[in-house]
Order: sequence, then structure tokens, then C-alpha cells
Amino acid sequence: MRFFFLILLTSLFFSCIGEDVVDDYVAPQIRLTNPISSIEEGTTYQFEFQFFNNIGQAEAVDANWSSEDPSIVSISATGLASALQVGTTNLSVTYQDEFGESATDALSVEVGESTVVVETMSKSGAIATTSSYDLEGDFTLTELPNGQLDLSFGDNYVADSGLPGLYVYLSNNPNSTSDALEIAAVQTFQGAHNYIIDGATLNDYSHVLYFCKPFNVKVGDGEIE
Repeated sequence: MRFFFLILLTSLFFSCIGEDVVDDYVAPQIRLTNPISSIEEGTTYQFEFQFFNNIGQAEAVDANWSSEDPSIVSISATGLASALQVGTTNLSVTYQDEFGESATDALSVEVGESTVVVETMSKSGAIATTSSYDLEGDFTLTELPNGQLDLSFGDNYVADSGLPGLYVYLSNNPNSTSDALEIAAVQTFQGAHNYIIDGATLNDYSHVLYFCKPFNVKVGDGEIE
């Protein structure tokens, strides 16, 4: 009986494996968290950002800001933009880590009659399997008025019910659940369903992940775009 149990555990472990080697490296990212499309002439606007290192962890860093045309919009070392004259220019924020890898985010800003904040209330993506088992489907991540997130999957969602201990996460590293936000154990294996999530905002994470939690093995992911 004990031998049979060991065989069962071994088979479950290998059923989850999608890759022989799991590498937790990811390209560093920097994200503007309060973008605008226009800024009122003669006013200022304080930009904010988040930086995620090469294993997907958030770090407080001193980034470099730049304006393609400082005569239209100048920007300080701390991200304070000053709208100087009517026109359009590109602003960017960049950080280079200790390994020489750079991450940049940029946006086009128009100077005009008013300041318009870009309000993104939802993002979307698609789950794809990284194992031999079925796991796929489109999803939408929406910020609710009460501050919670709604992760909704469409009718085309399907996950093999044979995957053991399947959990869904939000993460900035598609290869690891370290520092990820655990959402729930998967209980719906086909069709539309959703999860209500506390303790996160729309821009906090870059991927939806599926892991066999008992074995810490990834079985699928999808980028939040």
C-alpha cells in the first residue's frame, strides 16, 4: 500500500511538470502608475512609478526621467512635469540595475487647456498551458468601485480536473509564486467564472499564474495586458 502511494505521488508530480528546469529570472520592469494624456499649460503634474527587479520583486529605486522636448514639458529628477507651452512630447522613466539591465516606460503627453488622467479600469489576457494537461481561456481583470479586483474568465476557459492541487495567483514573475498573491484553489474547471480579490490594484501584477501548489510546479500563465 505504501509503495502504491509513493507511485501515485510521483505520477502526480510528473503530470504537473511543463519544463525540466524552472528559471525565476524575468526582465526588470518599470511602470508609470498614474499616466496622463494631457496636462494644462502652466501647471505641473507629479508622476509616480513602480520598479520590479529581475525576479519580479518590487524595489524602491531612483529612476531617471527625461523629456523629448523640454521646451514643451520639462521634468525633474523626481518626476515632476512642468507644462511650459502648447504642444506634444514624449516623457520616459528609466532605471538601470546593478547588472546593467534597463527598464523603461514612456508616454506621449499633450500640453493644452486641461489635465486629463488616463483611467484604465480593466486589463485582459489569455491563459496558456505549460504542461501536457489542458489549461486555457481568456480573462479580464477589472478594478471595482470599492477597490477590489474582479478576475473573470470567459466561456472558453478549460482546465484539466486531473491537475493536483491547482491554484491561481497574481504575480510579477511568470516562473515563480514567490511574492505572488495567492487567489484561491481552482474549483471551476470549465466555463465562465470569476474571483474577487482584495489587497491589490490593477497595476500591481503582470501575470496570472497557475501552479500545482503541493509540488510548487507551474502549469500555466497569462500576461495581463
